[in-house]
Amino acid sequence: MTELPIGLVQQACSADLKSNLETTVAAIRDLATQGARLVVLQELHRSVYFCQQEDPAIFDLAESIPGPTTDVLGALARELNLVIVASLFERRAPGLYHNTAVVLDSDGSIAGQYRKMHIPDDPGFYEKFYFTPGDMGFQPIATSVGKLGVLVCWDQWFPEAARLMAMAGAEVLIYPTAIGWSREDDTDEQERQRQAWVTIQRSHAIANGLPVVAVNRVGYEDNPSGGEGIDFWGTSFVAGPQGEILYSAGTGSPENALVKVDLARSESVRRIWPYLRDRRIDHYGDLLKLYRD
Repeated sequence: MTELPIGLVQQACSADLKSNLETTVAAIRDLATQGARLVVLQELHRSVYFCQQEDPAIFDLAESIPGPTTDVLGALARELNLVIVASLFERRAPGLYHNTAVVLDSDGSIAGQYRKMHIPDDPGFYEKFYFTPGDMGFQPIATSVGKLGVLVCWDQWFPEAARLMAMAGAEVLIYPTAIGWSREDDTDEQERQRQAWVTIQRSHAIANGLPVVAVNRVGYEDNPSGGEGIDFWGTSFVAGPQGEILYSAGTGSPENALVKVDLARSESVRRIWPYLRDRRIDHYGDLLKLYRD
């Protein structure tokens, strides 16, 4: 397959888990009728973004993989003959939880999963309270539509993660995401943050000669502990292997979009911009240090 029709589901979520899943399933069905072979969902699409607070009771939201949500999405993938990238709060064992992307192949099976490696701990994004850092490395997931380099949200700020996925043979980089603005920031600062988020991911496309798919949630979510909450800025987008924007969603409402991506372009782009050829790996040893004092 060279031209891959990819569906993006930019969704607003509530505390009603059943309603959220029904909305997700309806969106996937809609995109399937448009011809999608791969559908990407946003980070933690089952619920509100619960990491605005630290509350032990929230661990009850976690589920096993395989489990109830993968059963539903796997059956849907098999029925519609497409691949789904989902994002779940994984209960691996009592007291051990991950922020995990799981890929359901077109036969309904679990093709693989990726546990988020970089875990933020910032005001409104208290993920270290909930998630153990991933232990599966940066390995593309082989599916019926190609090798997917699936990463998650905060991973998108780290060029090392994208590079390692590319070096392992990923054909597309995929980032389920939950990011937004604080209302305490003025509009200029908010726009700088959003543009930085787009720019860093476009740079991964350019540096690795690969298309990038980023799917972000949208809508305002209250902070149950008080404070300003988060305005998730949407802006789900697809960039080609030279960083060119193929599609970009708006900032204010849910959107389902189908974007056709030519996977064969990566070969031609890498021939004229051979970054992998010219890497000086014999002088990159200091990258294994946290900092050069």
